Amino acid sequence: MMGKFGAACALMAMTLAIPCVHSFAQTTAPDQTSQQPSTTQQPSPTAQQPSTSAPQQTPAAQEPATEESIALGRRKRTKDYKNWTFNVGAGANMDGGTTKSFVRQGGFVASAGVARNANRYLGLRADFIFADLPLRDSALELAQAASATTHAYSFTLDPIINIPASKRYSGYILFGPAFIHRTGSLGNDTTVPGNPCTAFWRWWTGCQSASIPLSGDFVNVTENQFGYNVGAGVAAKFPSGAEFYLEYRFMHGSNSPVTTDFRPITVGFRW
Repeated sequence: MMGKFGAACALMAMTLAIPCVHSFAQTTAPDQTSQQPSTTQQPSPTAQQPSTSAPQQTPAAQEPATEESIALGRRKRTKDYKNWTFNVGAGANMDGGTTKSFVRQGGFVASAGVARNANRYLGLRADFIFADLPLRDSALELAQAASATTHAYSFTLDPIINIPASKRYSGYILFGPAFIHRTGSLGNDTTVPGNPCTAFWRWWTGCQSASIPLSGDFVNVTENQFGYNVGAGVAAKFPSGAEFYLEYRFMHGSNSPVTTDFRPITVGFRW
């Protein structure tokens, strides 16, 4: 009886143990499966790396823009001045020196020039200047002539200093060497060769002796003289970029003992 009772008790114990093991296995399985997503979610930091590296590329992307802005700034600075500037003008002259004694003021003047600018402030300008030098009535009496024509053709090559005062107004100073070619002709002259050289004839022909030469054409004169010129001007700029200018110069040429002096005042345009 005891053996049967013990077998029955063992059978009952086994019967009760099987459900417990089954329930334990079901409880453990969800815990293991719940841990698997944590292992699959580990690559997420790696997936975030592109977002981390993207800000690092921002300075590199800005570098070309910075270089481009610098290049644009350089281009703007080069537009502060023109490489070449041209000018034409006209006006009248005032005389000086010995020339003033024989030439009256107000003769017609015309000029044209071109300048090569190194920067906004400095350049080199070449000009051609024509000046009419009409003789005074007192000079015609000394020459014993009824009429006369006298002209000066000059070439100058000057450094020019530009002085910008504002966006519209500016000034400039120029100075340098000058070449003057003076011509003259007396009409209906009654002077006799051999007459004493007066101050007029010395200025007109440069006679070296005490009397007018017996040979040669003293009625018509051609003088080549080297000298200098000094000038200054003011200019006003139009919206188109062209400029209206007013200029004053002092011109001096010499071929000892003959001199030529005149002071042209011109107005004109630069572009």
